[in-house]
Amino acid sequence: MTPEQILEQYGPRESMDYDVVIVGAGPAGLAAAIRIKQRAAEQDKDVSVAVLEKGSEPGAHILSGAVIDPKALGELLPNWKQDGAPLNQPVTSDAYVFLGKKRSFKLPQLFMPPFANNDGNYIASLGLVTRWMAQQAENLGVEIFPGFPAAEVVYNEDGSVGGVATGNMGLDKNREPTDEFQIGMELHAKYTLFAEGARGSLGKQLIQRYKLDADSDPQSYSIGVKEVWEVDPSRHQPGTVIHTAGWPMDNATYGGAFLYHAEDNKVYCGYVIGLDYSNPYLNPYREFQRWKTHPYIRRFFTDDSGEVNARRLSYGARALSTGGYLSIPKTVFPGGALVGCEASFLNVSRIKGSHSAIKTGALAGEAACDAVLASRTHDELTAYPEAFENSWLAKELKKDRNFKNWFKGGLVMGTLMNGFEQFVLRGNIPWTRHRKQLDWEQLKPAAQCAPIEYPKPDGKLTFDLLASVFISNTNHREGEPSHLTLKDDSVPVDINLAKYAGPEARYCPAGVYEFVDDGNGGKRLQINAQNCVHCKTCDIKDPTQNIVWVTPEGGGGPNYPDM
Repeated sequence: MTPEQILEQYGPRESMDYDVVIVGAGPAGLAAAIRIKQRAAEQDKDVSVAVLEKGSEPGAHILSGAVIDPKALGELLPNWKQDGAPLNQPVTSDAYVFLGKKRSFKLPQLFMPPFANNDGNYIASLGLVTRWMAQQAENLGVEIFPGFPAAEVVYNEDGSVGGVATGNMGLDKNREPTDEFQIGMELHAKYTLFAEGARGSLGKQLIQRYKLDADSDPQSYSIGVKEVWEVDPSRHQPGTVIHTAGWPMDNATYGGAFLYHAEDNKVYCGYVIGLDYSNPYLNPYREFQRWKTHPYIRRFFTDDSGEVNARRLSYGARALSTGGYLSIPKTVFPGGALVGCEASFLNVSRIKGSHSAIKTGALAGEAACDAVLASRTHDELTAYPEAFENSWLAKELKKDRNFKNWFKGGLVMGTLMNGFEQFVLRGNIPWTRHRKQLDWEQLKPAAQCAPIEYPKPDGKLTFDLLASVFISNTNHREGEPSHLTLKDDSVPVDINLAKYAGPEARYCPAGVYEFVDDGNGGKRLQINAQNCVHCKTCDIKDPTQNIVWVTPEGGGGPNYPDM
């Protein structure tokens, strides 16, 4: 049955009314909820707030490096230290290292650009920080509904956003209702804030409907893969932050890696690759596995004899909005706003987005609260973008606006020009370097590219993909409809496989897409939707834009403990 047929047969949907509804219980969404409650209390008023979260709990789908700048958190919750926020490991040292195939070169501290300074920052699990923020929000009276994804935008007759509807539950794989079927519920609001993270499914629709990106550069994304390890105490350097560039990437491909020494002998390591890469044979997951074998990196996971003596604890992946300031769309529309990574507020040069998510969430929340208290409804929250443009965050993002775009000229040019802009000009840049293409448009036909040979995993330091997906605790209800939909079932084989050598089987960091025999001497695309870690890479990088990611049933996906 189509959604329209289900609504006609089982509707109308029940509804609940709130002053503000927030989609996504990540740092941005929770910051918005907290600030709304704070702002209302300052005026002895009450504003009702509901937060919908598709994960099984706040933080379950959160993945980040993460080195956290606490500036925005301190503005929002000044007593965060006393109240037990899980920011316990301050950064003690920074290193930027350029890797060759076997050698390494550490950039002298004298030449480190300003954005590389992590004094006062913390190495932490953003998932744990999110869980703590959720508790602070609930203490203020915010209602959080985990396991309830917002699957549809609800519009008013005048075209403004009037809220959202949660997804239907209990459909079979053919989208027919089962005995356990439950129709979704509508949450109506005077204002709805969207904080789904990079490439949010509803945010994507809103950007298209209201043409919010008409005056901004095309959005650009990267895919980040991450592992958490417990290492031998002799190899642990608490507070050490290491970023690498170079090998195993070629000079033309944007990418880099991180290795953060957190508390309790834990090391967070991962790889970020720009989804504007051109070679369809590139496999981000396997590039990350290969990176760990470099002598400079491998030593943290081995004993003096070279044997691996560390234990891998978790794995995950997530797309990042890395277009920066130039790709920020219009953030407001009638009845709502975009906040956090939904609207490209991540600072690519600093490799940080949690502080900007919290800041923009708080600014949007304040604007929404003021509008509600002024008895307004469903108009544009213009105070939010105005406050952003006058904030320290806008200044920070503007001076780093060219960062990723310089790397289109390769690693050497990107490094030199960013060093010149930030180290010599100190961010006072008289020019702007724009981008024109979307990431998927830059993939070349396989005939124009060389296949990449990757080493086999050893099962100790490097692992096959399914072993990694297993420790991401990913699960979706057996028999539920696939949330990875195709506009045209023939395209994967007739175009993607024939022309691009089936890149979806490589860019997906969870083994969702496989080309298998169709029983008639040909191939077909098999979609293992139960493996999906909700990274959104397929929705971004598919060269025919034939794959559309939609929300699955609530609570499905990864269940990250401390990513």
